[in-house]
Amino acid sequence: MEDKIKKLKEFIEKSNNIVFFGGAGVSTESGVPDFRSTDGLYNQHDVRFDGYEPEYLLSHECLCDEPEVFFEFYRQKLDTRNIKPNAAHLALAELERRGKLKAVITQNIDGLHQLAGSKNVFELHGTTAKNYCMRCGKKYPADHIFKSKEPVPRCECGGIVRCDVTLYGEQLPEDAVTGAVTAISKADMLIIGGTSLTVYPAASYIGYFRGKYLAIINKSPIYSHTGYENCVQINEPIGEVLKKTVN
Repeated sequence: MEDKIKKLKEFIEKSNNIVFFGGAGVSTESGVPDFRSTDGLYNQHDVRFDGYEPEYLLSHECLCDEPEVFFEFYRQKLDTRNIKPNAAHLALAELERRGKLKAVITQNIDGLHQLAGSKNVFELHGTTAKNYCMRCGKKYPADHIFKSKEPVPRCECGGIVRCDVTLYGEQLPEDAVTGAVTAISKADMLIIGGTSLTVYPAASYIGYFRGKYLAIINKSPIYSHTGYENCVQINEPIGEVLKKTVN
């Protein structure tokens, strides 16, 4: 692995416009479960949600048709208020501080990149750190849904207060998509980390990359894009890898 770390460092040293594209594997080292692995969110059996498909429980349809079920699942499974950034988040924030990293594009909704200090973050699937009323648009703090004593949190206008997360059946936020595509298209280096590139349409955005250096950091091998001329793939924990790049 050390030879690959050396090559990764060389790529970073030669680059001045690096973009990071990350997925669930970035946050698993902070204790946030991913969705589809053996121990992932979708495979955690809970009798309260027997008979429901996981995708439905996090869908716009469930929010509208069975809001009590939606918020019970959300409160039980997506509470990240006490989760802390890990070595990967901190290393990316440090690369940004040094002027190397220009943007973080994340599929995660936990807000850990911002907590670590990253400033230019595009959240393709929204965030649990923000809530708003579906009727009047009033904004509410991150813990509002969890502190509400009502099964379905309500605004003072009577509307439902929901999380600012992109649910199944909803379009990705236009500003985040535009920002992500623009950043990738201008990058001279792209680092893909903690994702198997199976979640679309987000994974398709890396197709806009036209830069010189490509790095892939994921526990499982990714076979697409490995034919890139200046490419290094490291199949190790991303926090361990990125920490070594900034030391």
